[in-house]
Amino acid sequence: MSTVQDISDANYKEFTDSAGAVVAYGLATCEPCKTYDLILEEIAQKFPDLKVGKAKMHIPGRCREIKKTHTFETYPTTHFFANGKLLLTREGVVEPAELVALISDYLLK
Repeated sequence: MSTVQDISDANYKEFTDSAGAVVAYGLATCEPCKTYDLILEEIAQKFPDLKVGKAKMHIPGRCREIKKTHTFETYPTTHFFANGKLLLTREGVVEPAELVALISDYLLK
């Protein structure tokens, strides 16, 4: 069972309003996004109290509101949220050690 949650317009606000959430935005045709999926799974298991999700931006109609709120120049793009506030954005694949450091610095205070 996947520990990375599937994010869409329907659950985005509730997900990002949590105490700590990491959302990765990606496309099915994006090779770096596929690589990042494994890293996200690893992070989700390492931080069970943190919400980790992936928004599949390529599926028509699923992320329409998300696209209105955020602009993406690169996939994957990762957002770090605390209580509904966007704290940090990282473009491209974030390596596991850096991801752990960013989560520790921004979300586990």
